[in-house]
Amino acid sequence: MKIDFAHLPKAFEEHKAEFLEATNEVMSSARYILGKETDELERGLEGFTNSKYALGVSSGTDALLLSMMALGIRAGDEIITTPFTFIATAETIACLGAIPVFVDIEEDTFNIDASLIENVITEKTKAIMPVSLYGQMADMDKINTLAHKHNLAVIEDAAQSFGALYKGQRSCSVSTIGCTSFFPAKPLGCFGDGGAVFTDNNALYEKMKAMRVHGQVARYTHKYIGMGGRLDNLQSAILNVKLKHYNDDIARRQGVAQLYTEHLGDEVSTPTVKADRTSVWAQYTIRVKNRKLLQASLKEKGIPTAVHYPIPMHLQECFEYLGYKKGDFPISEMCADEVMSLPMNPYLSEEEIEYVTTNILKLV
Repeated sequence: MKIDFAHLPKAFEEHKAEFLEATNEVMSSARYILGKETDELERGLEGFTNSKYALGVSSGTDALLLSMMALGIRAGDEIITTPFTFIATAETIACLGAIPVFVDIEEDTFNIDASLIENVITEKTKAIMPVSLYGQMADMDKINTLAHKHNLAVIEDAAQSFGALYKGQRSCSVSTIGCTSFFPAKPLGCFGDGGAVFTDNNALYEKMKAMRVHGQVARYTHKYIGMGGRLDNLQSAILNVKLKHYNDDIARRQGVAQLYTEHLGDEVSTPTVKADRTSVWAQYTIRVKNRKLLQASLKEKGIPTAVHYPIPMHLQECFEYLGYKKGDFPISEMCADEVMSLPMNPYLSEEEIEYVTTNILKLV
C-alpha cells in the first residue's frame, strides 16, 4: 500500500467542476487582482470566524508581517513567541528589526506555555505571538489576560489552525489580530500561496487594508509604508469553493485523528487536545524515541512521514545573535528530537490508517 501524505490531487478532483467554473470566470473577466471573488472570500471568512474584518493577503508569512507593521512594531521592540514553530513566526519579527523573545512550550500540546510568558515581559515588549501549532489553539484566555494587564497586542499565528475552536470561538477571532495561511497543504488550502488577517479593530483593519497595497489610501497617495501583499483573485475563487465544504473537511480530519489515536492506543505518545478546544489537525504528530529508524522503515512500506520541526528557533544559525544556547528551552528541544507527523488529510480510509498504525506499533 502507498499512502499519500496530504493527498492534494484528491482535494482538486473532489470539487473539480466547481473549481474550473470559478477560475474560468476569473480568467474570462481578466480580473486577476482583488475584485468580487476576493470581496466574497473576505465576507465568507468574516462569517466563518465571526470576526468583524478579514483581509485576504499574499501568504501566511505576509499576514504576520502586515500585522506587526500595522501595530507599529519597530527595531528593538520585543515580541514574545515560541521557539517550536516554523521559521516564519520568528523570521517576520526579525525582518522588522524587532527581537523574538522565546518561551518554552507545553509538553502535551506543543503550544507556548502561557504560565512562563510574564517572566520575560520587559518595558520593550510590544506583543505576544502565540502559535496555534498542528491545528490546536494555545491558552488564549491566559495570554489575553496577560496582554491586557501589560498593555500588549496579541497576534495569533493561526497558520495551522484555521477553523479550530477555543471555548466556542474560532481561531483568528480571539486576539488583536489573527493571521492564517492558505498554503496548499493547510487544512484550508488554495492552489498556490495565500493567507488572511483578521481583527475586530476598525482602525487596524483600515490600516492593514491600505498597507497590503503599498500603504495606498487613494491612487498614488500613500499614507503608510506598506507592501505588495494582495491575495490573487484566482486563489480567492478557489478558496470560495473550498470554504463551502470546509466544515465537512474539518469533521473528516477529526475522524481520521480519532482513528489514529484509537489504533495507536497507549503504546505511542499521541497528540493531546484540551477539553475546552478542538483541533483541525494540520498535522497528526506523535512522539517517538527511535524516529530515524521508524521513518526509514515506514518509508520502505510506502508510508510517508515528516518532522515538524527538527530544530527549534533558538538553535537555528540565523538566530545565533540572540544569544540562546542548547538547554534553554528543554521541552522544545525534547519535542524537536521526538516528533513525527503521520499522513493527515480528509481522504484517508480506515484501512490506510490501520496499515500506518500497525506498522508503527511493530517498531515502537
